[in-house]
Amino acid sequence: MKTYTVKEVAELAGVSVRTLHHYHDIGLLTPALIGENRYRYYGETELLRLQQILFYREFGLPLAEIADLLDQPGFDHVAALEAHREEMIREAERYRQLIRTIDRTIVQLTGDSAMKVEDLYKGFSPEKQAEYEEWLIANCDGDMAGHIADSKKSFAAMSVEEQAAAMAELAAVEKGLSQGLQHGIPADSATLDPLLSRHRSWVALMWGRDCPPEAYAGLAEMYLSHPDFRKRYETLAEGFTDYLTAAMKAYVARQAGEA
Repeated sequence: MKTYTVKEVAELAGVSVRTLHHYHDIGLLTPALIGENRYRYYGETELLRLQQILFYREFGLPLAEIADLLDQPGFDHVAALEAHREEMIREAERYRQLIRTIDRTIVQLTGDSAMKVEDLYKGFSPEKQAEYEEWLIANCDGDMAGHIADSKKSFAAMSVEEQAAAMAELAAVEKGLSQGLQHGIPADSATLDPLLSRHRSWVALMWGRDCPPEAYAGLAEMYLSHPDFRKRYETLAEGFTDYLTAAMKAYVARQAGEA
């Protein structure tokens, strides 16, 4: 049986050695064998399992749920791959639509041609948006339905340029916070406060009203609890969902302490 070291598997799969060590520690991906030198060695079975793990991570599933799925009796690798393929075809079409929307918006902003207002949002799934709104209403405070309506009105009232600037600001803030994670800055460090303050201001802009500390902390809980938000943030950096929400809560605690 051909085997691969943990370093070789990390290079093949594009993950870190530390990630593979973590998967081993929690029982998600156990090496085929451990040599007398304490090196981990992986075979074809483990490589296929790692592929499934990475697919499910792409879809935003927590590691515990992935373990439950893969450890089910009679788990069918081929059926799972076919399901992944169908999901990716759907996502690929949605991303192609989003790319076309970006291209049209760039043309609009550079003044080369006019763009219909309704074209600004092609590719953003209305079903997903409705799902988020239902989730918020069901899981947050009783005024959430009104907040959602206010947010829609606030965003719709912006010009195309203002909407583009708002989304650019969000991208810059998220990039800065994800770099904080990658550079080892603790989530509860006050060093992150300027970025978190900008993030909270962006939320307030989207809501069209103030974002008080308790609401900002509640938003962190939503990011942490909803699988689609977890999926989105994990694409920025592995572990970013937990890092961002911990940073938001720590920021709120510091703000309360200063009040």
